[in-house]
Amino acid sequence: MSFGQGGPAWGPGDSGGTPDWAALADEAAARSRKKRWLLIGGGALATAAVVAIVAVAIVSTGDSKDGADGKSASELPSPQTLPSGTAEPQPSFSSVAPPPPPNPHDFISSAKKDKAPLSADTLFPGKTLKMGDRTYTKGPTARTTDCAAATRGSLGSALTSNGCDQVIRATYVRDGVAVTIGVATFETEAKALRAKQQAGIGLSPLAGEGVPGFCDGGHAVCRNLANSHGRYAYFSISGYTNGKSVTKGDKNAFAAGDDLAEFTFRQIVARGESQAQAAATAPPA
Repeated sequence: MSFGQGGPAWGPGDSGGTPDWAALADEAAARSRKKRWLLIGGGALATAAVVAIVAVAIVSTGDSKDGADGKSASELPSPQTLPSGTAEPQPSFSSVAPPPPPNPHDFISSAKKDKAPLSADTLFPGKTLKMGDRTYTKGPTARTTDCAAATRGSLGSALTSNGCDQVIRATYVRDGVAVTIGVATFETEAKALRAKQQAGIGLSPLAGEGVPGFCDGGHAVCRNLANSHGRYAYFSISGYTNGKSVTKGDKNAFAAGDDLAEFTFRQIVARGESQAQAAATAPPA
């Protein structure tokens, strides 16, 4: 048996040719390590080669202007466009401006529009009237279409010449002071204003139903007021039921006349507001 180069080594002093087993084991281990490193190195080189090929393929694909079927990238179909939002109903607004609300003053300025019921009970409701801390008791009421019959002096002619339709009167008393308030109606606001401007002293006081006569043409001095609003002219006469004259600065008599005039004004305004509100909420014709 013979060994070439790299064959087993024989131990020294071993004349019988016995192999040096330790040396042989070292050689075998060295050859095994060398083979393993060769395999690892070869695998690493193979992996690097594959990565390089893939990278080249990716770069080539990115740089290519032609698709797989020979078309340019711009000619390839694009992804389907997705909707940007859900199709929800959107509110719509009319371009036509709504009509303005009715003007309350229009309803009390003309008999053609002022159609709400009108009587002593609608103008002067209830049995008492409270203004601030003052309470008045309502006495007699009256209504007449003979406007001059509810007056005396120059007031009658002023009402008649301007076409007065009716006069509604009511009397209130408090602490010995009586006030008669009279409301005259006209066809238009202009006629009511003219009647107020032409009026002089002249509303006839209304007594009865527990209210004694006052301001009955004797020597007692009474306080008179005149005003108008819309197609309404209203007048008042205030005096003491005991025949005492009203003097300048008489707080009781002046307050009573002012309270009744203010209340009457508010009632006329309220007529216009209620009719305007009814017209605004009425269904279209």
